[in-house]
Amino acid sequence: MTTPRSAQRSEIMSVGAALVTLAAMIATPLCPARSRARRRLAGVVVGGLTMLTASSASRRWGARRVAATAAGVTAATLACEVVGTTRGMPFGRYHYTDRLRPQIAGVPVIVPAAWFAMAIPAREAAHCALGDRSTPARRVALGAAALTAWDLFLDPQMTSEGYWRWHRPGRYRGIPLTNYLGWLVIGAAVMAALERTLPPGDPADPALVAEYAVMGAMETVGFAQFFGDRLVALVGGLGMGSIAGVAVGNLIRRSFAPGTCRPGGPGGA
Repeated sequence: MTTPRSAQRSEIMSVGAALVTLAAMIATPLCPARSRARRRLAGVVVGGLTMLTASSASRRWGARRVAATAAGVTAATLACEVVGTTRGMPFGRYHYTDRLRPQIAGVPVIVPAAWFAMAIPAREAAHCALGDRSTPARRVALGAAALTAWDLFLDPQMTSEGYWRWHRPGRYRGIPLTNYLGWLVIGAAVMAALERTLPPGDPADPALVAEYAVMGAMETVGFAQFFGDRLVALVGGLGMGSIAGVAVGNLIRRSFAPGTCRPGGPGGA
């Protein structure tokens, strides 16, 4: 059970992690492309996001449950990435370069950490966006879509930095459609696991919803104004923004009419 003192520590950690993450995201486009500074900042962003998600989630579900969930998600997604780089399933043929270190079995350690860092905010954003229609099956489906929408930003940025390469480039900034189909599949599996380990509360967690929304807004502005890629800004902004916008709207309405973000029931489909 979360005590008042541990909750206070968790809140302080959340604020600190949020400030570090935002500062690193702002600094990234100000550094030269493919520079050592950008590589270091990538680690800072993922590390900050991971700490922010873990500390925010711990206030609701407790540190032990969140730690166990983080271990499970990172181990499972690491395994998926290893299979992906060796077998080409389910994302398509790709490989990581040596630009991001350290690595495990050829996969940078920040990659599975990033899966965990955005999975819970994506699920909570989907939960709140669904409102009264939120059920386990719908949360899994929309949560997977919300997580995949983040990769509409992530993959173009990371491939342009040379962190990984696709063997057969696709039409969306060199990224094949199979990548996003793979994200939907793995994302759905992660969301289903979260339903068992961290069942969503009633209502959705505002801090985690806000984390997803702010990430979407920062990425949209970053690509539109700093990375100079209006296409990615548009596509990614529509993907994350459509879910985040409804979720934030429900949060605002809930402040005037409590219950807007209530789920439809624990056993619905």
